[in-house]
Amino acid sequence: MSDSIVIIPTYNEKENIEAIIKAVFSLPKAFDILVIDDGSPDGTASIVKSLQAESPDRLFLIQRAGKLGLGTAYITGFRWTLERSYEYVFEMDADFSHNPKDLERLYEACKSNGADLAVGSRYYSGVNVVNWPMGRVLMSYFASKYVRFITGMKVHDATAGFVCYARRTLEAIDLDNIRFKGYAFQVEMKYTAYCLGFNIKEVSIIFVNRLLGTSKMNSGIFAEGVFGVLTMRMRQLFGGIKKKK
Repeated sequence: MSDSIVIIPTYNEKENIEAIIKAVFSLPKAFDILVIDDGSPDGTASIVKSLQAESPDRLFLIQRAGKLGLGTAYITGFRWTLERSYEYVFEMDADFSHNPKDLERLYEACKSNGADLAVGSRYYSGVNVVNWPMGRVLMSYFASKYVRFITGMKVHDATAGFVCYARRTLEAIDLDNIRFKGYAFQVEMKYTAYCLGFNIKEVSIIFVNRLLGTSKMNSGIFAEGVFGVLTMRMRQLFGGIKKKK
């Protein structure tokens, strides 16, 4: 068993899932993979099952009944990994918007450079986004600026979905109190780690818009992020965010 596992949530990713799994497994550093599929009608889970025969000790699958939200998928994955001996837990998309080779850089940020949470950042050194419509780039960029302003958290890409958690960080977060399911989930996890005093480091990456499949982003998810940040800040001001007991 590797000391690291990559959680990949999926919904209708048949065009990408086999290639992303093989790309991760081809890296010099060994990473296990946990796919969490939300009842994809396109057969994504069946492709994963066929690949499990080749890597039964490295590739794992949780199937859920339907679209239950990105945040709940990751929390399901976090609970699963914490029941095992993994020291580093990653979030990554299935669509190659995150370069699998950058997993090793995030790993080193936690393993060797003292990060409790490493963020694959699109905005740490300028704007490193390829093939996104300008409107979406601006929306994402200014959303992160907004998060910094409201929360005081010194993270340039608070909405990033490419991250590495050291085990100690996930163990300290009360996952029962993580409230958001969509866009705001990524902010809430980072903000919780920040409020608990964990060391967050950003690793500059190049984000490439998916070539295959369909984006799951919509205006409702974005709205949750905008208003969710205010909710998080008010909760911290009036109640505080505390470590899991």
